[in-house]
Amino acid sequence: MEVTTVSPSPASPTEWDNVCEIDVTDVAVDSVTLLVCLCGLVGNGAVLCLLRRNPTTFYIINLAFANFTFLYFMVLSTLLYLSEELSCSTITPLVFLRALLPLLLFSYNLGLYLLTAISIDSCTSVLCPLWYRCRRPQRLSWVVCALLWAFSIALIVTVTCLCQSQEHEHCRVSLTSMYALNLFLFAPAMVISTTILFIKVKCVFQQQQPKRLNTVNFLFVLFFLLFALPLGLSNFLQQLGYIFASSQVFFLLSCIHSTINPFILFLAGRCWRPCSVQSLRLSLQRVFEEPEENTAHSHDPAMDTAIPGC
Repeated sequence: MEVTTVSPSPASPTEWDNVCEIDVTDVAVDSVTLLVCLCGLVGNGAVLCLLRRNPTTFYIINLAFANFTFLYFMVLSTLLYLSEELSCSTITPLVFLRALLPLLLFSYNLGLYLLTAISIDSCTSVLCPLWYRCRRPQRLSWVVCALLWAFSIALIVTVTCLCQSQEHEHCRVSLTSMYALNLFLFAPAMVISTTILFIKVKCVFQQQQPKRLNTVNFLFVLFFLLFALPLGLSNFLQQLGYIFASSQVFFLLSCIHSTINPFILFLAGRCWRPCSVQSLRLSLQRVFEEPEENTAHSHDPAMDTAIPGC
């Protein structure tokens, strides 16, 4: 790790003894993280502003909000760390920095839980299309999102209260349990449902173009496994005493995942028009529409018998 030694301009000769050491690698990682987070805030903010609210888009809107929240708190923490690294002094009270970590964990957990719900919902739409089209409650997505919000808040409040107590062992056990819950319950459920969705779409719908939304959900999960899951895994292993790399790197990877998601949406429904607010809104709407190939098959009697109307 490269370290550059910089001496501040002293007002008196005795200040030459206070040598400021700046870790160039940490500053570079924090600078890249800040740049990525700002791009992600713009992208997720555009999704929140342009995407219409309805039962189909409710999961995506909540996921965009969770990503936006995570990136926002990452911007705050990164700016604080950068200012302290460059000024070689403690600027922010430790209490404020400790308050940021639960907020980051809350938004990270909420994004994971919502992505799991999206994966299961997409898998259900392919495995049970008749039930999904005709009998699925219209407010199911709202109820699920409300429950996930309540569960995320209750979980992070419980962990925070235990960690603020004097018992260090209680804090370690609560954090380990939370990370284990994410890794061994929600993440496998997400992977299994997405794998079933992928196999079903490939085997059954070979003659059709898959729904854009199914493709988007698959990419969401893929990039989560590549970029966001390492943060949860590293936190879990850290509680067990294993440290492989700086946590800054894993937070950077998670920021990349939160930043990529809105651009996946825009590219999946891309509309080749001059860039404008209307073209971006149209691109988002196209993600939740049936592809033309599937619409063309809607007049096929074989398709009508397979999935009858409600």
